[in-house]
Amino acid sequence: MTRAFETVIGLEVHVQLATETKLFCSCPTSYIGKEPNSMVCPVCLGLPGTLPSLNGRAVELGITAALAMGCSINRNSRFHRKNYFYPDLPKAFQISQYDLPLAVCGSIPIFIGGRKKIIGITRLHLEEDAGKLVHGSSDGRLSGTSFSLVDYNRAGIPLAEIVSEPDLSSPEEAREYVLAIRRLVRYLGVSDGDMESGSLRVDANISQKCTDGRWGNRVEIKNLNSVRAMERALEHETVRQRDILSGGGAVKQETRHWDDVAGSTRPTRGKEEAHDYRYFPEPDLPAIVVCDPMVRRLEEGIPELPWAKRERFEMEWGLDPMDSTALSERLDVAEFLEGVVAAGADSGISANWVRTDIMRILKETGLKADELPFTPEALGDLLVKISKGVLSNTAAKDVLEQMYRKGLDVAAAMNAAGVDPGGISEGTLEGVIRKVLEANPVEAGLILSGEDPSGKKKKFLQGLVMREIRGQSPVQDVASMMDKVMGEMKKPNGSSV
Repeated sequence: MTRAFETVIGLEVHVQLATETKLFCSCPTSYIGKEPNSMVCPVCLGLPGTLPSLNGRAVELGITAALAMGCSINRNSRFHRKNYFYPDLPKAFQISQYDLPLAVCGSIPIFIGGRKKIIGITRLHLEEDAGKLVHGSSDGRLSGTSFSLVDYNRAGIPLAEIVSEPDLSSPEEAREYVLAIRRLVRYLGVSDGDMESGSLRVDANISQKCTDGRWGNRVEIKNLNSVRAMERALEHETVRQRDILSGGGAVKQETRHWDDVAGSTRPTRGKEEAHDYRYFPEPDLPAIVVCDPMVRRLEEGIPELPWAKRERFEMEWGLDPMDSTALSERLDVAEFLEGVVAAGADSGISANWVRTDIMRILKETGLKADELPFTPEALGDLLVKISKGVLSNTAAKDVLEQMYRKGLDVAAAMNAAGVDPGGISEGTLEGVIRKVLEANPVEAGLILSGEDPSGKKKKFLQGLVMREIRGQSPVQDVASMMDKVMGEMKKPNGSSV
């Protein structure tokens, strides 16, 4: 009988919470680009005699993320010491949560090929981050280095670890799950979710289930510093484990390191079990007591969630999945779009403008949508003018630039852009077309003699007219007027080129 395998994946996503200070001390969390070991204090260095003090904002952000995923919030939870020795851990233990986490039993949807799948969330718990090892090799990698240095600026940064159920069955699903988590934490303002800077990191657990009833041991993969690296690592590990099982061997339970250059995993150590860490309650921190009013307050502050907005944008407005996903990724952008549509603009046109022009401006400036110098209602007014034929797309883009650069309202921006609020008159448009035809007699002659079967020459001349009038007439009006003028030129008493 031919063996078949089913891949079983569970992910541990570590999310850096968007607090101003570390989890147990007042050191700032803005350590990126700072001199090594300059953002530390006796507490986060674990010096003798120091005592941790819990950052309440980190608890609120953790609860917010947990509620958005439908988790149950434990009214009483506590911290434990997770004991292990590693150079980036100054205390030789990490303050984390063990059997009494902040939240349990939630879920989050992912979408694969238009199909919705619910992924269970086992738990969300809080913990402090470790420091960072800086390796002396030329490429900064552990492999081939002769020495490593430790930067403790990151030590003590607040993390929410989100542990999934083993509900993921392919690297593709794992990718979509991580993107969904990143989208959610950014949307809620819980974290910036930037994997490049380490604000979101993933450890993957993968095993294989065989149709003959055998299970391969679970392998943990670390050093997954991008979504693509995680996907490649899982693809490699799937093949490696299946080859071992197909050959009658046993997969060793271990932790493996992903080598992105080699495109393979390699063993680093045996996989630890919980008892290996010798967990015991953190004696210097009291239990976390979460009261019902606090949960209600945080719950009331959670907006419509990104996957709900995505589905609504598709169902009500007919947006395609790519647009609806992009436009629901950021709350400020989604709400701005809804404001544009509420102002009377067509939903499809609005979605296109927000995804292209507005997102470009936000990327250039680093602003949020609600910080733009114009309102969604103003953009809605501009787009309505396009729909009514008052403005062409080209002219409207010029007007938007004036609104953005100078903070003008639509009327003032039209004036600054040299756009006539009444549009180009027929007489003016006809005059511009005659001028363009006279300046381009070869192309005009070919069109008049019927030697432009593809219409390329005509489109070229229409483009010149649109440039002359700065897009202040819809292209269909330009085409219609050009047909009229050239029709007159064919008559005996018509103008000649």
